[in-house]
Amino acid sequence: MQNKYANPAPLGLCGFGMTTILLNLHNAGLFEISAVILAMGLCYGGMAQVLVGMMEFRRGNTFGTLAFTSYGLFWWSLVLIWVLPKTGVTAATPAEFVGWYLLLWGIFTLCLFFGTLNGTRAAQFVFGSLTTLFFMLAYKDFTGNHAVGIMAGYVGIICGASAIYEAIALVLNEKYGRTVLPLGEPKPARSHALNNTVAA
Repeated sequence: MQNKYANPAPLGLCGFGMTTILLNLHNAGLFEISAVILAMGLCYGGMAQVLVGMMEFRRGNTFGTLAFTSYGLFWWSLVLIWVLPKTGVTAATPAEFVGWYLLLWGIFTLCLFFGTLNGTRAAQFVFGSLTTLFFMLAYKDFTGNHAVGIMAGYVGIICGASAIYEAIALVLNEKYGRTVLPLGEPKPARSHALNNTVAA
């Protein structure tokens, strides 16, 4: 008899979403960087997503493995970028170099966004808004435009909230065996050729 595994994605989405909201409350200018963001980045945003990525690997989900593991390690790397200069191990990173860091993550996220085009509208919104967030934050660091950073903060809050929505929708829909919260399921392909095009 084949084992039935729980869907780990809601855990990863909540870890990502809640940590993203907290960080972007800072980006929006509402709070300073504090232990709240660092701890969430290491634990729920970081460790939880890495564990979920390994669970997705066990389930044979290549997309989930890449996405959750990568974003979990993103949070760890971001915390280290902030903390290591305080310990004297490295110098502080210039804003322009952080901009390149964020730009690379934006390009990576854009590539993953294309992988959601045959999935739910909820997943498309999460990855689309996250792509926008990374590009806006990169632009802010390249140009020093503080107003763009503030706007990016609000985009990030929306992005994080959308990830939490997707997580709760997945849990409640499974729990009740029906659509409690809609995810915007993709329409069935009209032909074999169209299906191949969408899934490519």
